[in-house]
Amino acid sequence: MAKQSSVRLAAARVVTRVVNGDSLNKTLTKQQETIGNKDQALLAELCYGTVRHYVKLDAWLQFLMDKPLKAKEKNLHSLILVGLYQLFHTRIPHHAAIGETVQATRTLGKAWARGLVNGVLRSAQRRCDQLQLLTESNQRCATAHPDWLVDTIKTSWPEHWQQIIAENNHLPPMTLRVNSQRISRDRYLKKLLDACIQAKQSQTAPQGITLNKAIPVTQLPMFSEGVLSVQDESAQLAGMLVNPSPGERILDACCAPGGKTCHMLEQHEGIEVHALDCSETRLLRVKENLERLNLSATVICGDARQPEQWWDGKTYDHILLDAPCSATGVIRRHPDIKLLRTPEDIEALAILQKQILTRLWSLLKRGGTLLYVTCSIMPQENQRQIERFLATHNDALLQPLPENWGYDTGFGRQIFPGSGDGFFYSLLSKSAYL
Repeated sequence: MAKQSSVRLAAARVVTRVVNGDSLNKTLTKQQETIGNKDQALLAELCYGTVRHYVKLDAWLQFLMDKPLKAKEKNLHSLILVGLYQLFHTRIPHHAAIGETVQATRTLGKAWARGLVNGVLRSAQRRCDQLQLLTESNQRCATAHPDWLVDTIKTSWPEHWQQIIAENNHLPPMTLRVNSQRISRDRYLKKLLDACIQAKQSQTAPQGITLNKAIPVTQLPMFSEGVLSVQDESAQLAGMLVNPSPGERILDACCAPGGKTCHMLEQHEGIEVHALDCSETRLLRVKENLERLNLSATVICGDARQPEQWWDGKTYDHILLDAPCSATGVIRRHPDIKLLRTPEDIEALAILQKQILTRLWSLLKRGGTLLYVTCSIMPQENQRQIERFLATHNDALLQPLPENWGYDTGFGRQIFPGSGDGFFYSLLSKSAYL
């Protein structure tokens, strides 16, 4: 029982760190080192699930307690939320969920809180009808999103906001990208079927395959041989929309972890790709992916806003700008975004995007193309950004995109979270005559 209790406590510590501003993925990775391999999946489930529903669970806890816990009891607060998540969102038997969560108070060094935790969780069981009524009447409970984010999404997408909110709270699918130069998608689907792995082809990404159920990559046929990668189908569109010819130079700006870089190289032989990112640490992932897939690119560490520090002076035929953004289109994969992001972040990111877009535009050849990409659903980061850019650059021309995916904003296409993640794409060309 002690090992199981430590899993609940480990989850509570991760949740507390996230609420204090840390990344869920990084914090979870560190915490996983403290528990046994057999408990890794449970820890991930408790952490991601509690963070995904944190706003609602926290409102429930306020309703269930006569007075709030003291500010210093953050881990205890998180532990109770982990308990509530188990009761209402997992198949863990209620007696086990309550018993193990209560037991974790001893490991936490707060045995005095055993009765408190037990009382709150059992009260939640008894008062589930009241909690349901609260959920129906309270926006934070109903959406499991902070009010500012719900209001912003409602204002931005009045006809789509409910779909966006619902999808943000769902588990995302696991999608693969097959290297079609090594194996066809149909052949790989057959290999998955032979391995008793159920999957279907993507309707929008030509090399995409979505698994019916996520599995470790080590169980995927031929993964170690470099014939496939894990990449969402919305993200795979970038490799399709940048369409270089042999001998052309492409800048992949803000490229880490390198999925789009590798996709371009898989599809187009004889191209020269410069993969730029400002983080040496994140560029390690790019190099690892290039090596695993047996691909080659020039990897550059530098600030996209300061090309004079890294640019070789030769203009690019194509630029892929995967702009830093709020990541509000990938909340289902990174639920901590709901807790970490603020309205001020959106404005600051829009300024940063404008700076990068303006500086990189001067590196593009006449007649070349720039593909602007975000994993955001915020108009000020997307269509409004492009609208402002076009208004101030008379040599920039908006190019049409395929109409079989996404929503036409007038300045690019917005994909809402659903079969794929929430992405925005806008393709600009640089006039050859000015």
